[in-house]
Amino acid sequence: MFTKTIPVTLLTGYLGSGKTTLLNHILNNQSGYKAAVIVNDIGEVNIDQTLIENNGRSGADSVIPLSNGCICCTLKKDLMKQIQSLIHSEKYDYIVIEASGICEPAPISQAITQLEGARLDNIVTVVDALRLADEFGCGEKLVKSYDETHHLEHRNGSSVAASEEIERLLVQQIEFCTTILINKIDTVTEEQLKTVRSAVEHLQPSAEIIETTFGKIDFNKILNTNRFDFETAYKSAGWIQAMQEDDGKKPETEEFGISTFVYSRNKPFVRELFDLWEKQIPRNVIRAKGLAWFSDRDDRSYIFEEAGSQVMTREFGRWNEGSRMIKLVFIGREMDRKKIERDLDTCLARE
Repeated sequence: MFTKTIPVTLLTGYLGSGKTTLLNHILNNQSGYKAAVIVNDIGEVNIDQTLIENNGRSGADSVIPLSNGCICCTLKKDLMKQIQSLIHSEKYDYIVIEASGICEPAPISQAITQLEGARLDNIVTVVDALRLADEFGCGEKLVKSYDETHHLEHRNGSSVAASEEIERLLVQQIEFCTTILINKIDTVTEEQLKTVRSAVEHLQPSAEIIETTFGKIDFNKILNTNRFDFETAYKSAGWIQAMQEDDGKKPETEEFGISTFVYSRNKPFVRELFDLWEKQIPRNVIRAKGLAWFSDRDDRSYIFEEAGSQVMTREFGRWNEGSRMIKLVFIGREMDRKKIERDLDTCLARE
């Protein structure tokens, strides 16, 4: 039996976005709180842990490294054990977890919500404004920088330095969170920042978005917020909300070149034609996801998903009676909606 419930804040974000800088800022500006910090680094030597111990005031005994793996998969059990140990110690007021740059937040959050004595309070995604400006503009600089400087070991020890995996992780971290920090805003122009913010809002319309430099922020905005609820977070992504709100007549929404629209049809795709279309998706489509229907498996529904260069279609289950349809959400920059719809229409089965 625990005397109190410990709030947990999860920091996620792409490699180099500024998570460690933010964490040090929090630890150096506490007001009577005692924080425990769990730092995940994919390398054998946890550099982030050293930076926090040297610069933060939490003390080395409060910084717990989880290295040579990722807490969303290979080290998830170790993470849960560490959280339980910290709760049992009754020495801390809250726990902050700095996830690795390749972390998928959903599996961790689900595990934490099931721990007795812990309360997942907030998932904070830190994003680099300049890298997002590159990514949502074209993405070439981001991929080049990443491939030159990182070699990652992730699922089952396999290398995932491919650009499509990078883009997918970036989108997932933005979609599944409750607070987004657009960091390093001093590195972009005002116009770029407007585009980045608009893209983030389309991907995740429910999160609180905060613009910052060097991770300087009032820690009350990201700790003890009571903001996280798993079911709400799970349904908060922009593509999900667009699907729920679409009535077949909703106009395309656009702001600073970023737009969202829903493609809906009541007849199936020809699989071979759709497979060809998948290989030619416009590069300015940031995110696409939804339900697909194919003429060769009329009884089965499929999930279509695209994030950057990564595209996949997987079986989802049987259709309910009378529910068969195609419904795909597109989020992108300066998309040609009419052309995308025309191209998809050529993939439809002929009656």
